[in-house]
Amino acid sequence: MNKNVSNWLSAIRLRTLPLSISGIIIAACLAEYNGVFNWLIFVLAIAATISYQILSNLANDLGDAEKGTDNEDRIGPMRAIQSGNISHKEMLDAIKINILICIGLTIALILSAFGSKHLSLALAFFFIAFLCVIAALKYTMGSNAYGYKAHGDFYVFIFFGLVSVIGCYVLFAKQVDHVVVLPAITIGLLSTAVLNLNNMRDIEGDTKANKITIAVKLGRAKAKIYHYFLVIAAIICSLLFGMLYYVSPYNLLFFIAYIPLVLHLKRVKEIKNLKDFDPELKKLALSTVLLALLLGIGHIL
Repeated sequence: MNKNVSNWLSAIRLRTLPLSISGIIIAACLAEYNGVFNWLIFVLAIAATISYQILSNLANDLGDAEKGTDNEDRIGPMRAIQSGNISHKEMLDAIKINILICIGLTIALILSAFGSKHLSLALAFFFIAFLCVIAALKYTMGSNAYGYKAHGDFYVFIFFGLVSVIGCYVLFAKQVDHVVVLPAITIGLLSTAVLNLNNMRDIEGDTKANKITIAVKLGRAKAKIYHYFLVIAAIICSLLFGMLYYVSPYNLLFFIAYIPLVLHLKRVKEIKNLKDFDPELKKLALSTVLLALLLGIGHIL
């Protein structure tokens, strides 16, 4: 593989992309169950969501590099600018291009979903898309980066959970339905848990760099308790969904995803070395995707 291509694939952090579409998967399955699914909207929603996630990853790389957070104390994979493989200017140019891609995909998605018949919804989604771009950029970039003020968890819950599931469902159905609320909360909580796991891994480096996260504010022991709360609350919300909307045993297929989630919590409890949190990131993210797939597919079988 061309080295330059390899560097950019590393910069966009492929392992973060499956988690970002978990909400889209559930929303699409619920839309299919209610007879409002549309393949074009689904494909464009997936593409737009991935483009926003890539934008966030690139902006995060640039913002942390500018603030000196990515240094020799970092435990996770080396970032693109930190490694010297991509320059500040190259990253900034890539971010600008990515913003244009986000805009193009968003326009195509909104026009496909609403056309000229639902002008108010279309305008509302253009505003949401604007907020998504701002949120992606301001996580670590700029003097008021919210990721440095312990607000990252809140934004992840809102955008990965509520906006992803409820927002995508509205693209299909043109209305909000109570059936999407508990799945949206579930995915939001698990996505927040992924961020918290990342922040627990980086707690020492972030403290030195004055990057204030929930994990930094709580400390190691309490951050673990917070992590247990996020995952267990997600399990409870999904369980409530399964009970309230039960039609057939297939609806409970997602119980299978509880196995890796419980094993994950057991492993987190045992971890004493911060670097051992890193392998759990992939496990938790994939467990979230598995739950989304099984919950969604089980609902339409």
